[in-house]
Amino acid sequence: MESKRQQKVSRQLQRDLSEIFQRDVPHLFNGAFITVTSVRISPDLSVARVYLSFLAAKNKQLLLDSILEKSKVLRQHLGDRVRHQLRIVPELHFFLDDTADYADKMDKLFSGLEIPPAPAEDEDDN
Repeated sequence: MESKRQQKVSRQLQRDLSEIFQRDVPHLFNGAFITVTSVRISPDLSVARVYLSFLAAKNKQLLLDSILEKSKVLRQHLGDRVRHQLRIVPELHFFLDDTADYADKMDKLFSGLEIPPAPAEDEDDN
């Protein structure tokens, strides 16, 4: 369970990283729409696990690799934004958030199920 400080820092990092991806560096990723779905931060606030979702991206893994290559630039932009709030700019680890894909898969599985009707109960058992 995260402390209140971790939760506050996670929300702030999520907001700042979203703005960085959408306003500061969209040219680095060929205009792909990158959404920061969640951020989990370590108890000592030194490592942030950033979960990303991509829209209008043909190859998600290739885009994630590009983000990993440019993580130092992203961390520098983040440092410019949080330098007055955090003593240490956290190390960024990026991951692909596949919850939407998983939800689609589950919906397809559930829609494909054939559930037989419940057997009629006999009222003669009295």
